[in-house]
Amino acid sequence: MTVLTYFLTRIDLLLYFTCIVLFFYWINRSKKSNGKMPPGPKPLPIIGNLNVVDLKNLHESLMELHEKYGDIFTVHFGPKVWVVIAGYRAVKDALVNQADDFGERANAPLFKLLSNEKGIVFSNGEHWKAIRRFTLSTLRDFGMGKKTIEARIQDELIPLIENFKSHNEKPFDTDLIMNCAVSNVICSIIFGERFEYNDSTFKKLVHIINENAKLSGSPKLMLYNFFPRISSFLGTQKQIVKNFDDLKEFVLKRIKQQRQVFDTNAISGYIDAYLLKQEQESTKAETYFDDEDMVFSVLDLFSAGTETTATTLRWGILLMMKYPEIQKKIQEEIRTHIKQGQMPTVDDRRNMPYTEAVVHEIQRFANIIPLNVPHTTPNDVYFRGYCIPKGTDVIPLLTSVLYDKTQWETPCEFNPNHFLDANGKFVKRDAFMPFSAGRRACVGESLAKMELFLFFTGLLQTFTFYPPPGVSREDISLKSDAGFILRPLPHLVCAKPNY
Repeated sequence: MTVLTYFLTRIDLLLYFTCIVLFFYWINRSKKSNGKMPPGPKPLPIIGNLNVVDLKNLHESLMELHEKYGDIFTVHFGPKVWVVIAGYRAVKDALVNQADDFGERANAPLFKLLSNEKGIVFSNGEHWKAIRRFTLSTLRDFGMGKKTIEARIQDELIPLIENFKSHNEKPFDTDLIMNCAVSNVICSIIFGERFEYNDSTFKKLVHIINENAKLSGSPKLMLYNFFPRISSFLGTQKQIVKNFDDLKEFVLKRIKQQRQVFDTNAISGYIDAYLLKQEQESTKAETYFDDEDMVFSVLDLFSAGTETTATTLRWGILLMMKYPEIQKKIQEEIRTHIKQGQMPTVDDRRNMPYTEAVVHEIQRFANIIPLNVPHTTPNDVYFRGYCIPKGTDVIPLLTSVLYDKTQWETPCEFNPNHFLDANGKFVKRDAFMPFSAGRRACVGESLAKMELFLFFTGLLQTFTFYPPPGVSREDISLKSDAGFILRPLPHLVCAKPNY
């Protein structure tokens, strides 16, 4: 009887202990779910909401869901739960007013595969803060936002113009050459030198960057993020990984070369500055500035500093062919404010409100990074009456900001008047967010703005762009190619010198 009593007592204690554990687990879960998740379409087993979105035009599908469910809604991509924040006011609230709540970068399988959570774009926490702070400081040291970088852009404009002239007004594709020109500006900062346009290695690298920008937004690679194990087995990530390995190999060789001739008194670029930083940090027990981080930081700058600005410029030329009356008005302003034989300068911007407005409208209308780079919540986040659990991936939908009907008079039309007042003066618009906003805004924003104005103005100062023979302006499509970056559909350009 004593043994039975002892046994029953132990069972009672076990049940009692189990009830306490379950009670505290329920309390903890209740705290985490205090508040409901945002609304959204009902998910199906396994596929979630993939039946209601078009992965080739995901931003358009999300805009449709935004119209139905409001400024914040939940979407299930396969088994993964994502929250989409849409509209200027909601996106600003998240990225600026609640920056800490939405300040982490999403740990998507593809991002992790390609970056190992290193570098500027995909790292988090103190690691990210240290690398970003160093990068911003270094870019400023090498002239970002100053006259020195203006001179580098002007120098690059000369061979770009000569290349355009070499086609003798015959149709040509601006894709590779525009990417090479823009890439050379960031290359001069990273490596301390530019490359010739016919350099086979350089052309290959620029081509890889273009291809990866397209691949990373393809339905196959999106599915890799949603179903990494299945997609990995199918090998959908192989091409982008191979491309990335080729880029890494090039950067590693450059780092090795520059390390061999490194001189603390002759810092010529970002890599040299990073090597100097490593030397300064060598006595510290812990440092974020290791070789792996250097490689990924260089790759982030190299890729981001090439594709986005070049794509925006290609959209600009395409839009000038589509709207020759706008092109003509810009050229009249150029002739009025820039002397013949002189190159455009950054200071000209303040005297050229129409050109400045057109450049801004190109960025808004082109909407080249529609989904933004996804964020994640570092903790449970309470936002606009909803509870977003820790670790939820978030899409601050830039399309919904740049095309917000409450912020833009004609959001779906190319209209430079969005940035002009009644007197024709340039006006800033709060909903102009092509570089995102808040803590994760693009580190190269001031460089990109300078490049866009100088390259665009310099090209229109020299050329008038028109479609190839047999193609009317009505035939020019403003639809974009699928990809993480929205690039114009393949097209040819004719450039007639203005003399």
